[in-house]
Amino acid sequence: MTSTFMGLEIGRKGVQAHQTALNTIGHNINNMNTPGYSRQRVEFVPFEPIFLPGLGRAETPGQIGQGVSVERIERIRDQLLDRRIIMNASGEGYWEVRDRYISDMEQLYLETGFNSIRSKMDSFWDAWQELSTHAADNEFRVAVLNRGKTLIAGINTHFHGLNTLQIQANDHIEMTVSNINELSRQIAALNGDIQRIKGQGDNPNDLMDRRDLLVDELAKLIDVTVTQTDPDEFMVHTSGHILVQGQIGRQFDLRKDIDEENFAFVYWRDTQSQMHFSKGQLGALFELRDVTIEKEIQNLDNMTMNFTDLVNEIHRSAYGANGRTGMNFFSEYPFVTNVNGNYDRSGDGVFDSTYVYRINGQNSLESQAQPGFEGVITLSASDRQVQVPYYSTDTVNDIINRINNSGAEVVARLNREGLLQLKGTPAESVNGQRINPDFVIRHIEDSGHFLAGYAGLLLESGAEGAFRWDRADAVTSLRGGAQDYSLAPVAHPSGWIMINPDLLRDSSSVAAGFGENSRAANPGNGDAAAAIASIRNNPVMVGRFATFDDYFANTIGNIGLLGEQSDRALATERQIMKFLKDLRESISGVNLDEELSNMIRFQKGYEASARYITTVNSMLDTLINRMGV
Repeated sequence: MTSTFMGLEIGRKGVQAHQTALNTIGHNINNMNTPGYSRQRVEFVPFEPIFLPGLGRAETPGQIGQGVSVERIERIRDQLLDRRIIMNASGEGYWEVRDRYISDMEQLYLETGFNSIRSKMDSFWDAWQELSTHAADNEFRVAVLNRGKTLIAGINTHFHGLNTLQIQANDHIEMTVSNINELSRQIAALNGDIQRIKGQGDNPNDLMDRRDLLVDELAKLIDVTVTQTDPDEFMVHTSGHILVQGQIGRQFDLRKDIDEENFAFVYWRDTQSQMHFSKGQLGALFELRDVTIEKEIQNLDNMTMNFTDLVNEIHRSAYGANGRTGMNFFSEYPFVTNVNGNYDRSGDGVFDSTYVYRINGQNSLESQAQPGFEGVITLSASDRQVQVPYYSTDTVNDIINRINNSGAEVVARLNREGLLQLKGTPAESVNGQRINPDFVIRHIEDSGHFLAGYAGLLLESGAEGAFRWDRADAVTSLRGGAQDYSLAPVAHPSGWIMINPDLLRDSSSVAAGFGENSRAANPGNGDAAAAIASIRNNPVMVGRFATFDDYFANTIGNIGLLGEQSDRALATERQIMKFLKDLRESISGVNLDEELSNMIRFQKGYEASARYITTVNSMLDTLINRMGV
């Protein structure tokens, strides 16, 4: 049955419930500017009523309530909206980083006037043109050397600018992986605390807000998804792998590959298997370092190698004013010192590879002539081989174009003497790692007679006569001697190329004329200088570019398109994220007007409960102290 003092207990519960509600409002107001905070709401429920069985029910019909209680303090959160934000956060993070680095790259290309590489190269060609008409005057040779030094300095500076960005991206990768490991550890630790508090029947709202904030930060770094099929096991996945499972936060290790310029790659610490990322800030950094910036460096290296090789080819065959010949204008530094290009790739002390950059045929060809042969040329291409068929109706130029458009890491051209040249190009990357060295010809094979008998490049047709880099002394399969192939250069020639020091010491060694019958050219002969100057506008095969002008136009246009793409994509991602976050803020954020309104409401409830206690106390005072005998 009910107690005489039951009214005091009901009043006490009302005061406490409304006091809790007021405290919660104070907590909301004080944290309205706290990042990741979700407003909290007190859920009132009637306290369990007194059950009066038997005869007591007739005297007191129904159930008598015992006041109010706070069932829970709930945080206001839309889980489906949170998942949408997590899914889109990786896109925003990706384009934020990419836009920042592309902007830095654009600054490297904002060279105008005489500061650009293109203008310096034009001045270099102009100097050769002037030398061709003043071959007897040494000051024009000095001008060629000076303008050559200026051009090389510009190329070196451009390479080092790109390389600095690449190193910066690598350092950024290492810091990002460290942040991911720390976030994973913190989320796992919070999972443990949240699980223990929930086990006691409480809602750890602030801890869950903190966990959600960490997940939001993690989602910008890598693509993540969150699942909680088991109420006690909060899980975070990335790219189909478990990153956090309950109180277990998996960690990543960084492993540096000495074959990739000491760049870091990500591996799981527990399984040591490599992890690849394509989204979030980390995915953008890997793509920038291993694809975008690397491709720009490779294009610059390719242009530099073709440029210097073409100038050297003509300069070697010409004579200086002092009668010297056979000299390179630019210094060449081969990757290997062995004259046959032999290299110990496995590191066991035995030559097992051949590193050759350029191979010349022995026979002079006409570009429009029809060899009249049929066959298939097999060339290397990244991790595969490509087949280049040719037919009896094809011209030499048709076959060369087919080779250059095949996607192989080998390109072809006819040099000044009509000899077929095959050159290695920069290697492609697979999963961000280059599996082959740059400027190395790895496979040449011809089932017919175009490369062997007609061009005079290979000794034999078929697989038996193929040039293969994966063996020592592979140059023995070539028809020509050592003068008809060039060894692969040290990596990144755009970073180290320089003028031949012998020419700087004696400018009269700069060649201007070809000469005849092994005799030095006449002092006023400028045929060689004119031939070098003509490289400017000739289709000289700079990788996939026909001329050097094509290279510069494509490079500037490409970086402009990348900048435009990143600007637009970032603006789109930011608009999407702003809409989603504004929507979440409207649901979970603290509204000061609403909180003040609730504060007045709960204040009145508190005052009413207190007044009720006063009334019950007065009644009890009358009953106890004022009723007498």
